[in-house]
Amino acid sequence: MKRFGFHVGWRVAGGVFLLVLLLGQPRGGFGASVDYFGSLRKRLAADGFDPGRITHLYRDPKISFETRGVSMYFVHSEGKLNYDQFLAPPMIRKARIYMMNHDGVMGQAERIYGVDRQVITAILLVETKLGSYVGNRLVFNTFSTMAALSDPAVRNALWTEIQENTTLSRAAYDAKALKKSSWAYSELKSFLVYSQRHAIDPLTVKGSYAGALGLCQFLPSNVLKLGRDGNGDGRLDLFDPPDAIMSVANYLNHHGWRPGLPEATAAKVIYSYNHSRYYVSTVLKIAKELKG
Repeated sequence: MKRFGFHVGWRVAGGVFLLVLLLGQPRGGFGASVDYFGSLRKRLAADGFDPGRITHLYRDPKISFETRGVSMYFVHSEGKLNYDQFLAPPMIRKARIYMMNHDGVMGQAERIYGVDRQVITAILLVETKLGSYVGNRLVFNTFSTMAALSDPAVRNALWTEIQENTTLSRAAYDAKALKKSSWAYSELKSFLVYSQRHAIDPLTVKGSYAGALGLCQFLPSNVLKLGRDGNGDGRLDLFDPPDAIMSVANYLNHHGWRPGLPEATAAKVIYSYNHSRYYVSTVLKIAKELKG
């Protein structure tokens, strides 16, 4: 992934819906005695982030432990996704119009990175319906919540809430929570670096429950590594179509896309964007429709 294999806007299946109903939590979550972000704040300060800035961020009323969102990691199911919706005629028409409206930057992306505009458009269509659904969770909250699971007290508190709604054993839950926590902490640091570098308020950026952001749903680590300024304003904003378009093209080029790739090779490159065979197949089908 750009993103660790998360196309998340459309992945909430029936089991998750029940869990969401059960686990809606007010600020403060499931136990006032738990200091959810105390150890996390200390880690960030120890890793060189300005302690004053960190304290200010975590004191903001918008920050809370996202019980609802983090729970989805433990019930997520790829098998129930409906990718066929993106091949419906109205979707294809919208994608054609999108390509026309952004003809200039699409052409630039093709020239610089050699990536077909149809493939770029197909990815943006599947990821966020061309920007109409980019997620509604604060990215800072998402990564902070998952990163906080490195704290045994926080991890135990979450387990108490979800144990009756997951098929995982306690040992499997702990192992998965620790792995995801390590990943999320790295992404949280990348997000803080990105937001400071581009003068973005980190408490205004919303994304998927996995923390992917923008029209192209990049994780922060890949925003830093592969994001590109498509409109030349000196600022990287993946909610801006030119930046998202150029970033997708750069990502695919970085992972091996070249003009005239055979379909099997093209599929491997797209798979690096999202580790789902259904996703890859859908993107290629959409691209063919757009070329037709």
